Amino acid sequence: MKKIIDQENLNQKKVLLRLDLNVPLKNGSITDETRINKIIPVINFLIQKKSKILVISHVGRPKGKFNKDLSLKPICENIEKKIDKKIILIKEDIFNLKKEDLFENPSDQIIFLENIRFYEGEEKNDIYFAKHLAELADLYVNDAFSCSHRAHASICKVTNFIPSYAGLQLETEINALKKITTEIKKPITCIIGGSKISTKIGIIKNLIPNFNNIVIVGGMANNILSYKGYSVGKSLKEQNCDSIVRDIFETAKKYSCSIFFPKDVLVGKSVEDKSEVKELNEITNDDLILDIGPKTILEIKNIIDKSQTVLWNGPAGYFENPNFANGSIEIAKTIIKKNKANLIYSVAGGGDTVAILNQIKAVKDFNFVSTAGGAFLEYLEGKKLPGIKALN
Repeated sequence: MKKIIDQENLNQKKVLLRLDLNVPLKNGSITDETRINKIIPVINFLIQKKSKILVISHVGRPKGKFNKDLSLKPICENIEKKIDKKIILIKEDIFNLKKEDLFENPSDQIIFLENIRFYEGEEKNDIYFAKHLAELADLYVNDAFSCSHRAHASICKVTNFIPSYAGLQLETEINALKKITTEIKKPITCIIGGSKISTKIGIIKNLIPNFNNIVIVGGMANNILSYKGYSVGKSLKEQNCDSIVRDIFETAKKYSCSIFFPKDVLVGKSVEDKSEVKELNEITNDDLILDIGPKTILEIKNIIDKSQTVLWNGPAGYFENPNFANGSIEIAKTIIKKNKANLIYSVAGGGDTVAILNQIKAVKDFNFVSTAGGAFLEYLEGKKLPGIKALN
């Protein structure tokens, strides 16, 4: 995979730069800038190289139709302030654009094309749409790892027609993920949460052969408690998952990987309730399990202390209510303490996990925090991502 950072002569080259700027918008305002902050380095790198930067990205799901509420305009304005450079947003139909018409003014350095998903050809991975995109530039850079699990025109097909490179963020993401998949320092632990165990079974089974410990928390741990014969009251639990849980334990035994699940829990009668610590044999029919208890937190801390690498994906509880956020916060604090002492390599990912770290202002205290969502999870499952395959 060729990397843009290794290219020496980018002076005046027109660079088609695919970014993921799919940030949450509310009434035209950006409510979370995490993804924007991550792409500033590649823009600054290309500015320093005196490239002409043609950015393509998307927001939301316009389904191939123009939607003024999903314009890139507020994102362009946000980036303009961050880099102190004028950005031109072209709203004209892409098919009316020609390479020679772009950057006519010598002072123009950054042009954004409007939301690429306004065009049906994008999500259909249309070869003619991809070819036209490629004809607008001299070379292509994918710095949107978080979109690279999508077989879309601006991610995959475009690489058939133009010299293509990995961007800075994409390279950073892959290097971080290699440290928890192929270039591992052991002991290595995965702390995995979320609501449904069925959506994470692929990840768990793919990690077990290489991991020493898998710690299962959050709603998905309720299925394990139920499998072990404990009542989970009216807690979130998937139906017909015993075979999945049995498979996890059998696979873990085969590879000598330890599986951990809650020893005690915090419950409430509703998600707005106060928390109450309960042993597993004390849970009543009207209880909702909404966080891990103090014994479980202590066990997880001990596991982290003995680890050299930690992957964290998914909260330990219903962190939206502060009464049930303690488990997730204590996990974060323990990892951060080890990080600051340079005793651990830590990777966190998943929307809710990132939300917790933002909440306690700890994103920068992990070695790597992925905002990639689906691409992050599919990579952990061992799947080949179309966008990465296209660059190779």
